[in-house]
Amino acid sequence: MTDKMRTPEILAETPLLDTIQLPSDLRKLPVEALPQVCEEIRRCLIRTLSHNPGHFASSMGAVELTVALHYVFDTPYDRLVWDVGHQAYGHKLLTGRREAFEESNRMLGGLSGFPNPSESEYDTFAAGHASNSISAALGMAVASRLKKDEPRRNVVAVIGDASISGGLAFEGINNAANTPNNLLIVLNDNDMSIDRNVGSLNSYLAHLTTSKSYNDIRYKAFRMLKGMHLVSDSGKGSILRFNNSLKSLLSRQQNLFEGLNIRYMGPFDGHDVITLVRVLRDIRDMDGPRILHLRTVKGKGYTPAEEEPAQWHAPGKFDAVTGERAADKAGTGNKPLKYQDVFGNTLLELAEKNPKIVAVTAAMPSGTSISTMQKAMPSRVFDVGISEGHAVTFAGGLAKEGMRPVVGIYSSFLQRAYDHIIHDVALQSLPVVFAIDRAGLVGEDGATHHGANDLAYMRTVPGMIVSSPSDEHQLRRLMATALSENIHQPFAIRYPRGAGRLTDWKCELEPVEIGKARMLKDGKAGAVLTLGPIAAEVEKALEGMDVAHYDMTFLKPLDEELLSRLAEEGKPIMTVEDGTLNGGLGSAVAEWLADKGYCEISLRRLGLPDKFVPQGTPAELYRMVGLDAAGIREAVKQHIPGV
Repeated sequence: MTDKMRTPEILAETPLLDTIQLPSDLRKLPVEALPQVCEEIRRCLIRTLSHNPGHFASSMGAVELTVALHYVFDTPYDRLVWDVGHQAYGHKLLTGRREAFEESNRMLGGLSGFPNPSESEYDTFAAGHASNSISAALGMAVASRLKKDEPRRNVVAVIGDASISGGLAFEGINNAANTPNNLLIVLNDNDMSIDRNVGSLNSYLAHLTTSKSYNDIRYKAFRMLKGMHLVSDSGKGSILRFNNSLKSLLSRQQNLFEGLNIRYMGPFDGHDVITLVRVLRDIRDMDGPRILHLRTVKGKGYTPAEEEPAQWHAPGKFDAVTGERAADKAGTGNKPLKYQDVFGNTLLELAEKNPKIVAVTAAMPSGTSISTMQKAMPSRVFDVGISEGHAVTFAGGLAKEGMRPVVGIYSSFLQRAYDHIIHDVALQSLPVVFAIDRAGLVGEDGATHHGANDLAYMRTVPGMIVSSPSDEHQLRRLMATALSENIHQPFAIRYPRGAGRLTDWKCELEPVEIGKARMLKDGKAGAVLTLGPIAAEVEKALEGMDVAHYDMTFLKPLDEELLSRLAEEGKPIMTVEDGTLNGGLGSAVAEWLADKGYCEISLRRLGLPDKFVPQGTPAELYRMVGLDAAGIREAVKQHIPGV
């Protein structure tokens, strides 16, 4: 779509797409109509996402691929397994959800922003985190073979946005090469994750010596032999292996995938939908695992997104005609900074004073604001790609040699590195700082991205200090504490998505006493203990009540002196946290009271329920789970007599 075509009237015109309710309708069209379908899908995405924000650039870049897959394969009988899922909006439009997508995508009670099997039979596997598609699809392909499904069921893993660099993807590829299966892996290679891709694999893909001319010759030869019925299923492998050997001899470079005994085809232009259909039809019925490598452009069809794909990964609201983002128009004024920006600025401030401080991110420099330090000190910031486990162990190696690494990772993504946290950091008591971003309920990204479990899973790790600031000043002080010279153990600091509370976020970088709570409000009827920014809701809830409020700051170690005093007073205690109720602050306090023999103390715990919370605005979700001011106030009234 050209800029001249991008007008409100053109964006509203989708005559072909209007005739498609399901992929079976798409397959009735002549192949020559598919470019127009792709154009109309982009119009729908631009129109819808401009006012109801979501993941934009990735889905724009995967339109032709999506259309070709549903055109060639008999979905939902054939399985499409999407990786991450933010490239799958076009898939939702073609699978009976267009109206719901336009009205309720990522909204409370509406469509999930990611593939969700409970939402549609076309969504074959949950996808919110990177690199799981190949393993899941391989399991499906092997299951189909074991069940002897008839007709043959095809399984396709669609992996893109740098997910191929994740360790799980490599494990899946390695196993696919040694397990009988008919798995097709489509590599949607757009040279991007959220930020620009890094690492040797990205460089390898960008400079793969499989030239276009070579591929054209090989592909045409294959089609000719197939048309002459000179290539059988058993013969295909021999011819491909001969071609691979010839190519290696001529280029003196072994193709990585073919070296793993997986047939490789490509790279092809991922925006030529008619060629994609032809290629997919030709390779659909091949036996054995194979990889189709497509080169695509993130944000394809919308100039601003093509030029700035990182900013347009999830751009928020924007003007569909001009491309002006609401975020670009909004001035900061005297508004609080985002917690991540306070973290990024403070990290740089501390690093300027201490040359041992280094930062590690897993493909999220801008998402964590580690980019602030990266711009100023590029040699001391390491983006390891979508490899959270490696990020943690790499940081352990840095710490072992005397550096002070800070690992910035989203809460839900850090779950992927749990063994590395225990075995490669905590077991050796290495002073790695875990900056856990997006803690609590993150909003519209939903269950796959909520930071619900970090308090519980970090609390069980021996030697781990676990903390959460109630505001930006406490965040800065905790960072200064974690990076002080007298800390010789791992230290976790978790903080939420979005803006903080203070317009003046700067304060002196004074360390705090580890395991010491702060009294925010005095009271005689009982006490409420909080951890993290949920303190703000509790402050509102307790207005006019004779109830004490303590900001615990630390989940581990607990302020045992405070707990002893409250227990001796014998008054009701309530804990409030924005993490899972199982294993968090409330559990820690309950266990401490039981262990010390204070079983008569009346304790009530508030936190996230033992279920997956759906998508919605943060305000809607906190109200849903009873963690807004009104819900907390009602709980206090029920638990503490006389207030």
